[in-house]
Formats: sequence, structure tokens, C-alpha cells
Amino acid sequence: MPVARSVKEALGSSSMIRKMFEEGRILKEKYGDDNVFDFSIGNPDLDPPEIFHKTLLRLVTEDAAGSHGYMPNAGYPGVREAIARKVSREHGVAIDGQHIIMSVGAAGALNVILKAVLNPEDEVIVSRPYFMEYRSYIANHGGRLVEVEAEADFNLNLDAIRQALNEKTAAVLINSPHNPTGRVYPEKTIAELAGLLLRHGENTGRYPYLIADEPYRELTYDGVLTPPLLCAYPHSIVATSYSKNLSLPGERIGYVAVGPQNGDKEDLINALVYTTRILGYVNAPALMQRCVAELTELKAAVEVYAARRAAFKRVLDNAGLTYINPEGAFYIFCKVSSAASGSGIGDDIAFVETLKKHLILGVPGSGFGAPGWARFAYCVNEGVISRSQDAFKAACREFLK
Repeated sequence: MPVARSVKEALGSSSMIRKMFEEGRILKEKYGDDNVFDFSIGNPDLDPPEIFHKTLLRLVTEDAAGSHGYMPNAGYPGVREAIARKVSREHGVAIDGQHIIMSVGAAGALNVILKAVLNPEDEVIVSRPYFMEYRSYIANHGGRLVEVEAEADFNLNLDAIRQALNEKTAAVLINSPHNPTGRVYPEKTIAELAGLLLRHGENTGRYPYLIADEPYRELTYDGVLTPPLLCAYPHSIVATSYSKNLSLPGERIGYVAVGPQNGDKEDLINALVYTTRILGYVNAPALMQRCVAELTELKAAVEVYAARRAAFKRVLDNAGLTYINPEGAFYIFCKVSSAASGSGIGDDIAFVETLKKHLILGVPGSGFGAPGWARFAYCVNEGVISRSQDAFKAACREFLK
């Protein structure tokens, strides 16, 4: 029997990130791990902090009665209170545990949110480039993704968002620090976006949700901070996880935080709890909930990623590549230039294929809706970054000849 048409179509244009990751696995089997420079996927190579391991071992050995049973779908009440205190500090609001719904990672959180707020044919505005699985997440729940162009520096283009707003707009989805560009949207931009959405709501009677995907919130550099969102716009929702900040992607633990000023807050929270259940998540992993509740003061290893960022910039500088200086996350977005192109913008897929011949793996910008760019993830050992220098230079010479 055939699979669903929508799934078959999605498989035909499946994530370029995963495609490159799988190709990297094959190349490593053939040439050896040390000879392949894999910058394809945002999979942190750092071990979680030592205190995480100690906390995990203690909780496992305690193994109190009921530790592995069901709890309320939104999560353990004590865990939600602990996370609420963290969110209150980060977002400049005063919330309690009822505003927190524990989730199966940030991807699970986003699907829970979108299921809760979308009606069929509702629209969600997303700034390009963007993490392409947003399109599938939105389609999962009957919505339609509406792309808008970013500014030249990849800041939000508020005029483009304003033009895209209409009576079908259910939400604007932002990601900061940003994958793939490393951009952190300034507080001024967030404030202006909030004003824009408020005016739209006043004019139409429908206030779009502002949904923030924030798994990289703590990974920022050079004194840049991720601005608070929940205090900036009343109808705001945050989705996040511990996958990147604490190197726990496989544990699938995150949460949804609901802004305290949401006018329909009680209905929204009830809907989020309900969608957590009916989407089949039921609840976030019990052991991980208890673990992260004790680690709310723990910080990401920013200094390690800052050193890797500096090393990668040196490699790209020596290869003559132009890139956006990342303010956060652990990606560098490079411009693909070509002397053969009248526009000066090169073929990003051909560029990535050329890199692959030199055992370098990156992701074409086309995979994020941004042809002419390429993304490299520097969440790898600094030695891998440094050893890639000659390969980058050789690949660029070949591509530009």
C-alpha cells in the first residue's frame, strides 16, 4: 500500500541537513573520522556538564516510588515551578508553574503550540532563511507557512512582516539566536515587532501569537544578550529545550512558556496540555524533568564555542570566504560567490558538492530557503576546525577556477 502523498512529497525534498549528515557517516566509514570535516549538523560534541551526570546518577539510585509513572501531562508541579523561576529571570516577567508545560524537546514544544493555536488554512509568518522543518511542523496542523525576506543583515524585515499580515495570520514564528545565521534579534527589533502585531490586532480584532523558538538562548557572544520576549508582547509563547545549551539533544527535554499577559491564557494553557496528550507525547520524560529542575542555574559552555567560532573564522578568512559574524548559536552562514555568475552569487549546492570532494560537509543555504549561502556548524572539536583549513582553501580554488 502507498504511503501518504504529503509524506511522500516531503521525503522527496527531505532535510538537506540530515542528508549531509548521512553522507558524512558514509565518508567517515571510508576515509576515517579524522579525515572528514563534518560541519553539517548542530549536534553538540561536548559532554553535558559534570553536575548533570552526578545529578542523573543520584536521581536514578534514589528511585523513589512512582518515579517512572505518569504525572500530570504538563509535567511535575515542582519541576514547572523551578522552570518558571528561571523563565521569570530571563524574560522579565513574574510567572508561576502554571505557565510552563514540559515538552519533548523544542520540536515537540513547537508542535504542541501549533496544534493548540492553528485552524485549517491559518498562516504562520516566518523570516527567511529558516529551519526548514518549520514548514512540516506547521503543515502537520493544517497551517500554511508564509515566508518573508529578512533584511540584508538577516535582521527581521518588519515592513515585509507588516505586508504579510492578514486576517488569517495566526502567529509569527521567530528563532533567536538564529539557525542558520547566528543572528540575535535586537531588543529594539522585538519591541517594534510587538508594536506592529498590537496594531494589527487592534485593526483586525485578531492578535497573532508571537512564538519564539529559543534552544540557543544562552549561546551568545561578545556581550550580546538574547532579549526577553514574554515581557515585550502580551500574546507571546516560548518554545525551548536543553538540547543545545546543555548538550542533551538525545534526551528530548524542553518546555513551553506562556506569557502572563495572554488574554486567553487559561484556554491557551489548557489547550497546550491537551495537545501534549493527544499528539502522543503524553508527558515529557520523567527522569529528565527531575534532572533539569535541579540545573536551572547551569550555564552553557559559551567560552568553548567562542573559541571554536574564532578558529572557524580564521579558516574561512584564509579561504577567502565571506560570512555573517555569528552573534549566537554555533553556526556560520557563508556567502557563495562565483565569478561565473553575473549577480556574483554562486550555486550553493554545487559549492557544497565541491567541498564534499575535499571531505568537507556543510549544508546548502537552499536547505534553509536561502540559495547562494552555505551553513557550517562549529559544534565540533577545535582540532577538526583547524585541520580543515587546507581542504577549504583547495575546495575554494577549485570552485572559483
